[in-house]
Amino acid sequence: MKALPKTELREALVRRELADHKGVFGHALVVAGSRSMAGAAVLATRAALRSGAGLVTVAAPAGVQRLVAEQAPEALTIGLPENVHGCLRPEGASRLRAAHREAGYSALAIGPGLSRNSDTAKFVLLALSALPLPAVVDADALNILAAQEVAGVRQLLKGRKQPCIFTPHPGEMARCLRVDVKRVQQAREGCADQLARDWNGVVLLKGHGTVIASAARAVANPTGSPGLAKGGTGDVLTGLIAGLWAQLLASGRGRGDLAFQAAALGAWLHGRAGELAEAEKTGYAMTAQDVIEHLPEAFKGLI
Repeated sequence: MKALPKTELREALVRRELADHKGVFGHALVVAGSRSMAGAAVLATRAALRSGAGLVTVAAPAGVQRLVAEQAPEALTIGLPENVHGCLRPEGASRLRAAHREAGYSALAIGPGLSRNSDTAKFVLLALSALPLPAVVDADALNILAAQEVAGVRQLLKGRKQPCIFTPHPGEMARCLRVDVKRVQQAREGCADQLARDWNGVVLLKGHGTVIASAARAVANPTGSPGLAKGGTGDVLTGLIAGLWAQLLASGRGRGDLAFQAAALGAWLHGRAGELAEAEKTGYAMTAQDVIEHLPEAFKGLI
């Protein structure tokens, strides 16, 4: 399996022109966080801001809205209804639909730090059904889909009529395919290809030798480091991909399979930023936040 050449990765970078304004570069909506995992919302939002997206809005439980706003002041925030556990409630989906009618978001990222609370599970299913947005589906949103009946998930995703990028780690992939993790690790490309076909989207299987697969092709990401095996780095990748995808969609400057391009570019930049963070901080001491801080230098490697 080959890596995507840098020439194709560069084509996924939306060029900047002197007369451009923030609307050209899209509006990413990040739906993330819960009382016990507010940091996931912060990390995904900060990564989306570093991606180059013109605007980023984060929708989180009302109880953590202020914390997220303080940690990512460049982002807009929406506080959604929460239950007694600090997890999202189902009625938040209609709030997001109304917000989308007003703001016109370009791409959605959903999943980091949401929890698998039963109220949140209903929220995720409603949000994916109700929001007519291209979506990066990660973390607990994947786990919630994996827990549903197979036929129901396929019907939901087919009915969306908007593309999805699914970003599982091996454990999440195993749950999505209903196999064990050993099977996933033994046949990474095959498993990514299967989920891409079953769920009709682009799949990014995280881990050493990240695989990006669609129904048409599969490539391996050549960048990355052992230091990325830390909590929070997946949240960074989710926000980054959503921001890159928002730019391709809103600018009208992309060509071809924009979902595949955003996933491949996001994987490359994320992996390269991880390499740079490890070189400076060591694989022991680097954190997900260090990955975000090294994204500017990673971008320089392609510009």
